[in-house]
Amino acid sequence: MYRLAPLAIIIAAALWGLDGIVLRPSLYTLPVPLVVLIESSIVAILLTPFFIKKFSLFKNLELKDWFSFAAVAFFGGALGTMAITKALFYVNYANLSVVVLIQKLQPVFAISLAAILLKEKLQKEFYLWAGIALIGAYLMTFGLHLPTLNSGDKTPIAVLFSLIAAISFGSSTVFSKRALKNVGFETGTYLRFLISSFVMILIVLFTGDYKSISEVSNIQWIVFLIIAFTTGGPAIFLYYYGLKSVPASVSAICELSFPLTAVLLEYFVRGNMLDFVQWVGVILLLFGILKVSTLSK
Repeated sequence: MYRLAPLAIIIAAALWGLDGIVLRPSLYTLPVPLVVLIESSIVAILLTPFFIKKFSLFKNLELKDWFSFAAVAFFGGALGTMAITKALFYVNYANLSVVVLIQKLQPVFAISLAAILLKEKLQKEFYLWAGIALIGAYLMTFGLHLPTLNSGDKTPIAVLFSLIAAISFGSSTVFSKRALKNVGFETGTYLRFLISSFVMILIVLFTGDYKSISEVSNIQWIVFLIIAFTTGGPAIFLYYYGLKSVPASVSAICELSFPLTAVLLEYFVRGNMLDFVQWVGVILLLFGILKVSTLSK
């Protein structure tokens, strides 16, 4: 099982790269909370028949387990997914790979949050490699230029949402590891989508975005179903399968297939390619993340 775990995470992360570049941009006309609610709910509904007989087992979960799943649902299923979706929508006509690569600062935040929440001690080298990753992220986004927020370019705003996503998914990784302590990866996948759906229902009711459900086109419903059967449920299933068996540092390294897949798809699907300085930033970013990830024991 351990030997297959890293491969499962690599496949899951590659599917997320496919989602960000090929699938999710076609949903940009819809409110972000509604998008996240629909995709979470479809997976939860599809999985419910397989877990309805196991509902009685859920009462054995401790309060800490439910708190962990609630945190995963909020940070990963709701806030993180809404932020990365919003970021992708903002650059619908620009380089989506920039947003995806920025989001892969997630390991830096994950290890930082593990130090805060789990009291893990950070090595001194962490600050060096994390700094290099941040420099790389800046060069990849802005090159050698200063950011101009009033130019009409939505990339800086997209980068902000992508950073929020990175922090949220980093938090979700820490809580996911705790949430999977007393349940299998199958049950963990189901609870993640089920609780996320309830969280998103509250958010959509609060924002009033439920009124836009009539605006979902037939093509977009098909896209939602494709996401549910590929980059949604199955991807999380594979990811939790791997995360259950490997350390977080190994998982973070395997997840680098996400940005690499995104860059390749951005070129082959949209014909967009980063310039030389941005590629230097990509190398610094990935190198920094790789070094940060290997510091975690």
